[in-house]
This record gives sequence, structure tokens and C-alpha cells, in this order.
Amino acid sequence: MKAIKVTLFSLILIFIFVSCGNDDDGSRLIDRTPDRATQDALDNNTLRQYLQTHYYDSTALANMTNPKISDIEFMELPSGGVLPDPDNNKLLIDAVETKTALFQGITYEYFILRIRQGDGAEIPNVSDEVLVNFQGSTLNGGVFDNSANPITFDLTQVVPGFSRAFLDFNVADGFTIDPDGVVNFNNPGLGVVFMTSGLGFFNNSLPGIPIFSQVIFKFELFQTEVLDHDNDGIPSYLEDLDGDFDVNTDNTDEDALVNYLDPDDDADGTFTIDEDLEPDTDLTFDRDGDGDPTNDIGDGDPTNDDTDLDGIPNYLDTDNTASRTDDS
Repeated sequence: MKAIKVTLFSLILIFIFVSCGNDDDGSRLIDRTPDRATQDALDNNTLRQYLQTHYYDSTALANMTNPKISDIEFMELPSGGVLPDPDNNKLLIDAVETKTALFQGITYEYFILRIRQGDGAEIPNVSDEVLVNFQGSTLNGGVFDNSANPITFDLTQVVPGFSRAFLDFNVADGFTIDPDGVVNFNNPGLGVVFMTSGLGFFNNSLPGIPIFSQVIFKFELFQTEVLDHDNDGIPSYLEDLDGDFDVNTDNTDEDALVNYLDPDDDADGTFTIDEDLEPDTDLTFDRDGDGDPTNDIGDGDPTNDDTDLDGIPNYLDTDNTASRTDDS
């Protein structure tokens, strides 16, 4: 339980700090907001230096039947700067994939080390729930957080670099349960993400995480589940209308709730879920809960209803306020 409590503090609560800025009580936050672009240039240089001067045993990992987080070890180049045993070891800078993410108006680079893709069919969306193991550390090797057992995260509630990492991996292809009750996942995604402070904890100082720290997360991805946070019939990932992989920037009616948390996205007085007017094609599922699945209105997808054919679905169009409950 202790490990889970620490995890929730570091990854979930800190997302609120990063998104909202200074706290009124000033308990943990540094009372200044630096220029993100300037800070990222410094961070990126430091992170790339780390990748250029550290290596791992790529052959050993590739030959393992079931590698885990604990098997991933990064070593610093010896003083001469020559890579030992280059037939088996690989510099991180030569092994990682460079990715980009737009966050708070800045295009950040982050780096993915792909150990195993994962053999399952599903890949998480940016607003999904994931079941993972992970370890978080700073560049000096200090571990500030980890999961002793698999833990569930809502990806909208973790730091941006951590959520982005899972979008490039598949889940496990199943699991087995030992006679003693231990669950073993088969071939989960396994990787590492290296990020600058702008995609991590930025100007927040936490135990084990100095201000403006570049951080590393090792992770295993076991399962994922699509979430609909506001229960409006639209999976939350589809409410990322601008396609920037950040559901917190989409707010059609510009009220206090972003779309994925707003049951009436266009503030037209009709709940989004009730703007699902398409004929119901599934006559076995009782959508309205009246015991009769044949009399339901709506096909379960409010995004395909466009009454006035103006290219804007009803749930985002203030000109259309018709509700599937109008005749009930």
C-alpha cells in the first residue's frame, strides 16, 4: 500500500500542480514561472548529453525470454569515452526514438527506448486507463517512485511525458494465474521514456525530484481500457478535437469544463448523450433501460448525428437542440 500511495502523490497530484501553477499555500511549489522554451533548450541539451554518455546491454535484453523493468540497466561510459563491448552494448543515443509532443504551446522532444513492443492487439489512447508497472528516476539514478505491484493509471491524470509514452506500445497478449494466485502477463509492452522537465514536473520540487529535473520512466504495459469520463457516450479520446493528444485543451463552449468532462459540450441545453438520434441498429442492447431493447432511440454514437448537414455534429452544434427524449 505504501508504494501505491507514493505513486499517486508523484504522478497524479503533480499533474494538477503542473497544469494549474502555484498553490495558494505555497507548500511545495517554487514561486516563479520560467520561460518554458528557454528552459526546454537547457533541459534538452542535458538530456541528450546523458543519452550520448550512457549505454545498455542490448544483446542481453534481446536474448531474455521475459525481460522486466529490473533487467534494464544504464551504465555511464568509462573515462575514455569508448563504448565497452560494442558488439553487445549500445549507446542510448543510437537506440532511442525521438518523439515530439505539444504541451502548453511548446513542442517538446522526448525519447523512447523500445525493449519490447507488446504482443497484445490494443494500444492505449491518451485518455485511457492503463495497468502498468513502472519506475521513475532522475538522470543521476535516484529512484523517486515505483510500483511494487501492477497499478492502474488514468492517463489524463499523470505528467504529459508519461502518458505519451504508452501511445507507442501494445499491451500484453493475455495472462496466466499461478496456483498461489500470482498473475503473470504474457509479453507486455516494455520500454523507457526520457523526458525534459517541461513534460515532467517542471518547476515543482518534490522529494527526490529537484526543480527542472529531466526524468526517466521505465514501464511495463499490461492492459488498457477506453474511458468515457463524463458518460456522454463519446470515448474521451475522441473529445481531443484538435488532435494534439491533450484532452485538456478542447472546450467547445468555453465554460468551466473541457469537453471530456462536460456532459453538454456545446451548452445548448441538451445533454450530449441525448443528441444521439441515429436509428438504433442493435436491437439486443437495452440503451434506455426500460426492459425493451427494440424501442431505443440512438445508436450509441452521438458523433454521427448531424441534423442540418452542416458538417458539425449535433453535440457540438448550438443550432441543433433535438433530444432523443423529446417524445418520451
